[in-house]
Amino acid sequence: MDAQSAYLERLRPPGGKRSTKRELIVSVFLGQDGHLSADDLVDLMGQEDQKISRATVYRTLQWMVAAGIARKVDFGEGRFRFEHSYRHPRHFHLICESCNRSSEFLSSDIEVLLEEIAAARGFQARQSVLQIHGTCEDCRAGRQDTPTGATTELLFARDALRMAIATERSGLDFYLRGAELVQDTRARQVFKRLSGEETDHLGTLEARYQELLTEDPDLESYPTFLFFKGAANGLFASGAEELGDVVDDREALMIGIRCERASHQFFKRYGQRFEDSEGKRIFLEFADEEREHLELLIREYRALVARQTKPTSRAAAPDPEAG
Repeated sequence: MDAQSAYLERLRPPGGKRSTKRELIVSVFLGQDGHLSADDLVDLMGQEDQKISRATVYRTLQWMVAAGIARKVDFGEGRFRFEHSYRHPRHFHLICESCNRSSEFLSSDIEVLLEEIAAARGFQARQSVLQIHGTCEDCRAGRQDTPTGATTELLFARDALRMAIATERSGLDFYLRGAELVQDTRARQVFKRLSGEETDHLGTLEARYQELLTEDPDLESYPTFLFFKGAANGLFASGAEELGDVVDDREALMIGIRCERASHQFFKRYGQRFEDSEGKRIFLEFADEEREHLELLIREYRALVARQTKPTSRAAAPDPEAG
């Protein structure tokens, strides 16, 4: 069973019957990018099997919405359009009122804010829809026939990798600086070890990014899809600056712990929010790597405290598990 078939099997209602026609409609629908009207899907199915009726297509669309396979969106055209959710992360839309084209973006910062608002009002949210209407850059510049760009999944993977690479670069800078600053021999070796691991991870991520570019050489020219405030420059950037004023090895390790914890929590929290996609896997894989670094730093911090302090005074050291 391939990944798409397994996905549909999970979503089939308990006791639901198999339908060859429905499965063909779903397969064709999942093979499309962008936003289809019901009539668009009817036309596509006519090319596949002329025996499939309009009513069957309409019923299948409603089943897909109920099953979570499709999302219904309203761009103010007087009719609904549908987009699939298979390996297609939840997102918001910018809608140009001049050319009627829509573009997508994702921001979990916005999602968190919407969830906080709903929770404050005791409101149980089922779906969040955000649409920004206006005029796109192409229309304002008088450009026409601009390429539509890459698929949402490819853009999501590109931006997830960009964010991970930026964090890895800032982490490498942090550990290289730390290795020069700390006095304790063992702590220095830990910083050197982590700088080496950051170098290896960075090389792996950059190679993965180059693989994406082979799928679409124009990938870097497309607008940003994934927006996160404060993450674009790397989650260790502020920690690297803090090291400049540090004279205590414990404090240097604590800064590293705070940075690794924040990075781990960031990538895990948002990775868990995303639906199945390459971008989700990138986030969760990176979260696991940051967790391993965090655990190493906590162990080394405690070992340093044990080496530097008397047993009776160890309780005074800050708890690296706090926060």
